[in-house]
Amino acid sequence: MKTLVHLSDLHFGRVDQTVADALAELIARLGPQVVAVSGDLTQRARRSQFREARRFLDLLPGPRIVVPGNHDIPLFNLPARFLDPLGGYRRYITTNLQPVHADTEIAVLGLNTTRATSLKGGAVQYDDVPSMCEVLGRLSADAVKVIVGHHPFGERHHGAALEERPDARAIAQLARAGADVFLTGHRHLSYTGHTADRYDISGRAAIVVEAGTATSTRRRGEANAFNLLHIDPGRVLVERFEWQPVSGVFAVADARRFERGSQGWTAVRD
Repeated sequence: MKTLVHLSDLHFGRVDQTVADALAELIARLGPQVVAVSGDLTQRARRSQFREARRFLDLLPGPRIVVPGNHDIPLFNLPARFLDPLGGYRRYITTNLQPVHADTEIAVLGLNTTRATSLKGGAVQYDDVPSMCEVLGRLSADAVKVIVGHHPFGERHHGAALEERPDARAIAQLARAGADVFLTGHRHLSYTGHTADRYDISGRAAIVVEAGTATSTRRRGEANAFNLLHIDPGRVLVERFEWQPVSGVFAVADARRFERGSQGWTAVRD
């Protein structure tokens, strides 16, 4: 069994340092085989915030698959926003915008969903889908394949029907190509389900896991949280850890189990 920690929306610059310190200590104790960070490492893409995020990442075990979020693009520095939107991210975090970690049991692929032309929104670039599908096709058939992006894939946006959105078609195509789990953030709200429920997409079902904000004070009615995935070739358990302010620790708040079948993944009732 492999374990994967899923963090999102750290927002250094608006961080609860007590939560961040406890989180780093807990992840070190958990000792996951992979840490995935699905974007918004900073609040305003400032150098000092990227440096803080870099120090936090360096406390975590590796390998680490990290992707940018919309907050990692400068908001007020317009020349930087449009000429080099991910300059700070590349300088302090990583130059690789499509990172991959793969072995015979698990494969984790990062995907950049940010857009310099959008203040908050983002989506899978449909031009990236063929290359992602090619990578998925080269991986071991037994490996559980995880795709990490910041923005929820296929999210309804600006009133567009789901089936008309390129990113909705992308998630269906990636699932057919073998993607088993999609990890995202952005909403600061946790969710675990599968593609048939979340996006009303038919065909092979994949697991959808959205993380709340791990360390930010910018909570939206939910405590700071992160996910721990226990991954076997035919089974995935997703545990959501939530911050307990009274005791000052993260504790498991709920869990969802999934099993792999001929049509993809289905939820298992305990």
